This record gives sequence, structure tokens and C-alpha cells, in this order.
Amino acid sequence: MSNLQSNFNQKIDYVFKVVLIGDSAVGKSQLLSRFARNEFSLDSKATIGVEFQTKTLVIDQKAIKAQIWDTAGQERYRAVTSAYYRGAVGAMLVYDMTKRQSFDHIARWLEELRGHADKNIVIMLIGNKSDLGSLRVVPTEDAKEFAQMENLFFMETSALEATNVETAFNTILTEIYRVISRKALIANEEDSGGSSSLLKGTKLVVRGQEPQPTSSGCCRS
Repeated sequence: MSNLQSNFNQKIDYVFKVVLIGDSAVGKSQLLSRFARNEFSLDSKATIGVEFQTKTLVIDQKAIKAQIWDTAGQERYRAVTSAYYRGAVGAMLVYDMTKRQSFDHIARWLEELRGHADKNIVIMLIGNKSDLGSLRVVPTEDAKEFAQMENLFFMETSALEATNVETAFNTILTEIYRVISRKALIANEEDSGGSSSLLKGTKLVVRGQEPQPTSSGCCRS
């Protein structure tokens, strides 16, 4: 995969903007660091404003540059980060499974996201800090039920132990690629007047088998 990624550096087929949203201290920056650089810092500080990192991967032989935006979860920055939802094709709603309040706030974050983002945005609910299983206060079933009700993907992760982090990002990016591909196919069909036009062939004349001219007096109606 690494060789493929280096070969694709000069040619990027798609750039997908994905935003990480949720309350402060749920581990958004740690998830991003683990995915983009495979790093984890125990003394990570609160993100000020917005930062993003990129990572290139290959999906269906296409070079995809994932542009992951880490939006600050603190309330005083929400007015700033709302502008960063625009242009996003994916979003990860992150809560801390050891803090019930962070899960209870997910509905509000989802409402804000849907108010600013494209209606076709791919959304995944992330329950982070699965390594702290003994401190869990948000049952998996509660999160699954919410995700199903809101038509979201769902996964539990641990940025500390790197559990499901890459899987979660790869899942959302692959789904974004499928959505974009479907939209492109539909657009192409509409531009060409519908899929039936794709079935029209070109008439070929083989040398020596050219149709013979018919005299005007014997033409059939």
C-alpha cells in the first residue's frame, strides 16, 4: 500500500473533506493523529480553532486525498467552525463513551451539521475511548439505536490502542467514494440523454460486403 501511495502522490483523483465534530476532550484530535500519523500524545491540549491533516490512500485504484478537519468542540468556537462544514462530504460525530453528556450532545451536533452540510454527506457516529471499558457509561446498544434511527454508520474506537481507527476512516472514505461515483454515473447518464443512449452502436461496413445500390424502380415501401 505504501508503494502505491507514493506512486499516486503526483496524481490525485479525488479530495474528500471530512470534519470531526463533537464535544471538547472526546478525543477528536487523537483520532486524527492516530489515522494521519499513527501517533498518540497523552498530554494533548484542546484544539484552538480548526486544524486539518491529510492522508492519501487508494480506493478502487483511485488516489484519494483525505482532508480531515478537526473542529474545536468548545462552545465558544462553534460560530467559527460552522463555516468549515461547507464543502464537507463526510463527518465523524465523536463522543466519549465514559462521558454520558458528550453522547447526549450528539443530537445537537448532528442538527447543526445537517443545517450546514450537503444533504448527501456521509456521517459516522464514533464512540471513542473503548480502552476504558470499566468506565463506560454509554452502552453500545444506545449508540447503535441512535445511529440506526438517524441512518448513521457506527463504530467504537480507541485512539490510544489504535483500535478500529483506521477501519473507521477507511469505511467512511470508501462510502464517500461510492456516493461520489454514483452521482457521477447519474450525471453522465443525464448528459447523454439516459442510459439507453449508451447502448447505441456504430454501424460498421466490412470491405467487400458493402451494401449494393438499389434501383429507384424497385424500392419497397
